[in-house]
Amino acid sequence: MKVLVVDDSALMRRYLGEMLGSVTGISVITARDGQDALQVIEREDPDVITLDINMPVMDGLTCLSHIMTRFPRPVVMVSSLTDASALATFEALEIGAVDYIAKPGGTVSMNIKEVRNELVMKVRAAYRSRAKVRGVGRTTPKVTSAPEPATVATGSKARGDIPGVVTIGVSTGGPSTLEAILPALPGNFPLPVLVCQHMPGNFTKVFADRLNSRCQLTVTELCRSTRLEVGNIYIARGDTDMQMSIRSGMPYLSSVPAGKQYSWHPSVSRMLESVIQHVPADRTLGVMLTGMGNDGAKEMTQIHKAGGVTLAECEQDCAVFGMPKALIDLGGASRIVEVANMPNAIVSAAQAIAKKGAIKQWA
Repeated sequence: MKVLVVDDSALMRRYLGEMLGSVTGISVITARDGQDALQVIEREDPDVITLDINMPVMDGLTCLSHIMTRFPRPVVMVSSLTDASALATFEALEIGAVDYIAKPGGTVSMNIKEVRNELVMKVRAAYRSRAKVRGVGRTTPKVTSAPEPATVATGSKARGDIPGVVTIGVSTGGPSTLEAILPALPGNFPLPVLVCQHMPGNFTKVFADRLNSRCQLTVTELCRSTRLEVGNIYIARGDTDMQMSIRSGMPYLSSVPAGKQYSWHPSVSRMLESVIQHVPADRTLGVMLTGMGNDGAKEMTQIHKAGGVTLAECEQDCAVFGMPKALIDLGGASRIVEVANMPNAIVSAAQAIAKKGAIKQWA
């Protein structure tokens, strides 16, 4: 595998190059800016590109647009932890980047090495997706048709009348997938939606605001204790965990410090553990989307075996098939669903839960 590292910082090119070049089977070439990168791509034909966002001469977004048009291939963005860079990162994913790496702050030589494992995993995942990218020019899945409006129970629905919950676990490749699914959910969707997307803390507020501008439901980053209500999508804050609890007989969500016993954050497993404690399985809809690892697979399997509905994204649509595969391998998936059909599947399962009426007493 040949990887092109594009960054205007010679030090960053060195560190990224050393981390990737130390892996057997990976060779590294470099470029100092977007304009230089286009010349190197044409000459060297790399398999994967890591691309800095903020560069002189030609910035990362402009370069990415040229790459997707002229030389479609997997690109992993390298983004600093700022709101502006986070917004640019999501724009890059929309243009066609496969994924991103958050460039840590502080002393580069001390902190960039912290992302080595993530960098190598994401570059390898991008390499596996190269045929898909070359074939269609981008990896973002598309929703081919919006679902029919959800039919909710007759009568006035109070904001506290919650029939159940939707839980979504997602990691690598998740932002584009969520942007394909969540805006297709209708405004009268009958269940609150809890989302754990593995993402740095500086990114989730920008991501939630971006989704909120596109969704019929209200999308917010969970940053304080909040009462769970229908009509809302709650995005777990990056670098923390989401937990459900009961206060005065009503369900609440809280953002709690990341638990060291969990490998990924926000932790899908920790969210589901708290949901299992308070919500009957037959009132829970679990959705497992693209991502590395197995976060939440065991807990979602528990929900499935206790009578809940669980949906796993199909392999051909995943940027990385790790999390859905883990769920499927455990026998925990009720259905395997294409992304284009996922909104319909979610609405259908939510309607079935809504027909059971509001949960009168919370555990």
